[in-house]
Amino acid sequence: MKKMMLLVLFSAAVSSAFSQDTATERQLIEKMLQLYFDGWATGDTVKLGRAMHASCHLKNYRDGKFVEYTRNEYLGLFKPHERPRNLVTRIVSIDITNNMGSAKIELNTERALFTDYFNLMKTTEGWTIADKVSTSAPHRVIDVNAIRPEKEIIMEGMNRPWSIAFLSEDDALVAEKDGDLVKINLLTKEKTRIAGFPADMEESRTGFGNNTGKFTVLLDPGFSSNKFIYLSYAAKKDTLKTTKIVRAKLENNVLQQLQTLFVAEPYTHERFHYGGGMVFGQDGKLYFTIGERLFSEKDEPALPIAQNLGDKRGKIYRINPDGTIPQDNPDFGTSATPGLYAIGIRAAQGLTVDPLTGRIWFSEHGTHQGDEINILKPKANYGWPMKTTGKYRYAEFSPQPIAGNVYTDPVWSWLQTVAPTGLHFYTGTEFGAWNKNLLVAGLSRGSLWRMVVDGENIKSAEELFTDDRVRIRKVVQSPAGKLYIITDEVNGKLIRIKNVL
Repeated sequence: MKKMMLLVLFSAAVSSAFSQDTATERQLIEKMLQLYFDGWATGDTVKLGRAMHASCHLKNYRDGKFVEYTRNEYLGLFKPHERPRNLVTRIVSIDITNNMGSAKIELNTERALFTDYFNLMKTTEGWTIADKVSTSAPHRVIDVNAIRPEKEIIMEGMNRPWSIAFLSEDDALVAEKDGDLVKINLLTKEKTRIAGFPADMEESRTGFGNNTGKFTVLLDPGFSSNKFIYLSYAAKKDTLKTTKIVRAKLENNVLQQLQTLFVAEPYTHERFHYGGGMVFGQDGKLYFTIGERLFSEKDEPALPIAQNLGDKRGKIYRINPDGTIPQDNPDFGTSATPGLYAIGIRAAQGLTVDPLTGRIWFSEHGTHQGDEINILKPKANYGWPMKTTGKYRYAEFSPQPIAGNVYTDPVWSWLQTVAPTGLHFYTGTEFGAWNKNLLVAGLSRGSLWRMVVDGENIKSAEELFTDDRVRIRKVVQSPAGKLYIITDEVNGKLIRIKNVL
């Protein structure tokens, strides 16, 4: 019994001696491991030696042979040298129990990735490496221009997702056109409904040409501190509908402090072409699209909607994040809607910023063909319905010329129907040859296009996945540069595009 008590007291004493702040112990271990990194990187055996206990042995098993070095034998392998170019060192993990521990580290060179596993021990001399086993693997030599894209379904079960906004590499907000505003986790596949969406949203309904529902969810550039998100959706008033832009604070999965920024009056009976695309420019201003709302040109008034400066429909707007109007907006005259930036829009949905130039590019739905890619310019008139690169639905439509109007041509149009929606400039490294290319998602026949851009010109276009088509609503990148698409389906999917070469 006395022996047992003595053992308990001894264990308690040891535990007390080493039960200091775990964070402090981690810092001491990290400092010791940094000595190892520095010594390994430059051949400094003094630093290496200080990191290793005198009894340390280093073991390896490679090509059927077991190899073991004493501490002194291992140090004898090093000679002073310059630090290798592009060396990256990393502490992968640390585990501590009293005065014992373990660590996993990586040393990534141009040639190979070295991985070491350490047994750690704290004595009166401090933390040291008691033993080490290691392995290494040479890097694959990859031709950055060699590309073989492949789809991988990451998550499904979303109700016609319209847009996605990444909160982190693994968490994102998704606006389901026919469902909810949700937060998804790419690892657990969990989907959490965000409460507090505006009560005046017009629910999406099945039927020909119905475009109602939720559209874009967009993070404020300062979201990490101010928690603002921006939403576009089809709003209702009695039996009438229109496009609405709001912002709110996202706190604990609830929308709070809702603020209406824009209502595209008038409310009408139509359920078509709401627009709803949004993006923040490099100037910190919010740009958004409002559709013309008509299905057929036969319903155009004498002065077409998209050409009427006093009608909010068929336009692109630029406002401050709080809804006020920037003083440097173009001047369309006193009768124009405040915030007006460009006119002559039929059904634009996608907006994206060229990270090199700051130019905003947008997609535009035509009628029969007439789908376009445009560059947004202040006070530009993109022509609808006065001119189109396609055909009118109402063949007899013949708009009367408007004196003094100058129209801006698209930078690209298709000969077939594509129904382009989300677009994005690729800036990742996985697809090296695609860097700075414009990627465009399309609803018609499941289009995904890669376009080579030179300034304000599209030099070539390649359609991807022609043997695996699905309606695509958006193409986006995660914070780490991974490439994703979301599909326009009742069982909507988040799909990663991977390079399998």
